[in-house]
Amino acid sequence: MTDHISKEKRSWNMGRIRSSNTGPEKIVRSLLHGMGLRFRLHRKNLPGTPDIVLPGRRTVIFVHGCYWHRHAGCKYASTPKTNKAFWETKFMQNIRRDAETRAKLQDQGWTVLVVWECETKKPECLRDRLMTVFSVG
Repeated sequence: MTDHISKEKRSWNMGRIRSSNTGPEKIVRSLLHGMGLRFRLHRKNLPGTPDIVLPGRRTVIFVHGCYWHRHAGCKYASTPKTNKAFWETKFMQNIRRDAETRAKLQDQGWTVLVVWECETKKPECLRDRLMTVFSVG
């Protein structure tokens, strides 16, 4: 199957994809706030600029898109059929960078939590998971 739009239009579309303040990120923030947890956003002085930082708990949260960060076994982590070599390389770079970022943060004494985009589609289940992780409730 070939792409139905021009390279320029595809590039424009891809450039419109947000990397911060996404819908899933806002859901996680809302849940944390509802649990009485306070946090900071996008701390640039930490490796990988975590989406959410809970300084008092030395915990960072990355809200990963299943597609871009390759959530294993997730239906949203499909691979495009066209230009497959490019996409496989791109995805592998993302996975490698994510692992390096986690390791750097852990070396600095931070706990790293990843919330996947698909988890935000069932906020009640995600809230239960977060309550368990943060021993709230």
